[in-house]
Amino acid sequence: MPVGKFLILMGLLLLATGLFVTYGPKLPFPLGRLPGDVLIRKGHLTFSFPIVTCLIISLLLTLLLNLFLRR
Repeated sequence: MPVGKFLILMGLLLLATGLFVTYGPKLPFPLGRLPGDVLIRKGHLTFSFPIVTCLIISLLLTLLLNLFLRR
């Protein structure tokens, strides 16, 4: 992949991450608190593993990348 295309792709990824961080809490569905996400609280210790959220994000990224990077 030429350097120019790589830089454009990284810029778009940074833009998407910034938008998600800025507007993510305002989404109508609570990412990180979906049914199936693991949350364990014991005393002062909290462990969170958002497995369903990770699967959904992975699926969306796979679909988007397949659409845009298909040769």
